[in-house]
Amino acid sequence: MTNAKNIKWTASQISPEKRAILLGQRGCVVWFTGLSGSGKTTIARKLEEHMMSAGHPCYVLDGDNIRHGLNSDLGFSENDRKENIRRISEVAALFADAGLIAITSFISPFINDRMKARQKTPEGSFIEIYLDTSLEVCEKRDPKNLYKKARKGEIPDFTGISSPYEPPENAEIVLDTGKLSLENCIGRIIDYFHENNIITKKD
Repeated sequence: MTNAKNIKWTASQISPEKRAILLGQRGCVVWFTGLSGSGKTTIARKLEEHMMSAGHPCYVLDGDNIRHGLNSDLGFSENDRKENIRRISEVAALFADAGLIAITSFISPFINDRMKARQKTPEGSFIEIYLDTSLEVCEKRDPKNLYKKARKGEIPDFTGISSPYEPPENAEIVLDTGKLSLENCIGRIIDYFHENNIITKKD
């Protein structure tokens, strides 16, 4: 274990204001949360595509991809899931500090874990997007057949079935992907970016 007493945070000599001018955006963390099958990855990838096409540097930190490398040592126990979110929140905060738009796509079922992730960024730089999509809709989609396996008891501690999901109480954006089209969802997010000066140059 690292001796924290000998560690000191070194601030960048490049201010957030200078980065914003250079990149035409404020660095931030866009945190998608919702049940499996609610559309997190689909919307995150489409948002990334839209933003990059408009000249706004961003990157999607996807749950499955992260577990291939950075978090490959973690399982799916409650403690491992908390550590999974803790690590990715640290990475996302570094991306935002660099002036990038970090887009995360994780179930992140617990309010306390998401609150800790928010606290790692400056005020106004954490945008929680709750995909308020019903369990029924998510189960019907079930792109990875995870719900079917969970119902059979093949996947323990599965969010929405055998493990709880705690909905956000004050998410910046709430989207019901059972009712809204992909284009509508992206439009609402882009509108929020403009209204809150995340994007500081014209697309």
